[in-house]
Amino acid sequence: MNFSSKLLEDAVNEFSKLPGVGQKTALRLVLHLLNKEQEEVNQFGNTLIKLKQQIKNCSICNNISDYTVCEICTSHKRDKETICVVEDTRDVMAIENTSQYFGVYHVLGGLISPMDGIGPADLFIDGLVSRVGTGDIKEVILALSPNMEGDTTLFYLYKKLKEFNVPITTIARGIAFGGELEYTDEITLGRSIITRVPYENAMMK
Repeated sequence: MNFSSKLLEDAVNEFSKLPGVGQKTALRLVLHLLNKEQEEVNQFGNTLIKLKQQIKNCSICNNISDYTVCEICTSHKRDKETICVVEDTRDVMAIENTSQYFGVYHVLGGLISPMDGIGPADLFIDGLVSRVGTGDIKEVILALSPNMEGDTTLFYLYKKLKEFNVPITTIARGIAFGGELEYTDEITLGRSIITRVPYENAMMK
């Protein structure tokens, strides 16, 4: 792609680094911003800078938050004895949109993937073990995407948590293998949460 401006080319290259954004889409976005008023462009840029500088991870569940402890963990309406373990914040949002879950969460920050060089030490697993180890937890729901990395992580977590004698369940497999929770429709995901099964049973299938 030939550019009439080095500034334009640099901006397009930065936008094209975003997931799912090719150079043509990046060019369209950059030209759109160029047609906006300076104040709107400043607000756009400042919002991203503020996000990066001020965003936090909840000290309890590791979810992205504006505060040291997120609003879900501090809510008196949530069942603090039930933890739903997910890969990242996108999965928290997907499950919240179903309006079928009222416990709290634990965000791992990824999945175990040896091919990508991601091991257990790279994830927020120790925090989960500590929470379950307090003795206050009555159920752990493993709500990870049904793919190879998800199943590997499920098995690892099960081995780490089974010594605490806390019921460990997993979402029902209404979601096709290889799918991602964030792309699953709300009805299917909601039913999968409601009809969750003991992890031991899921291992036998």
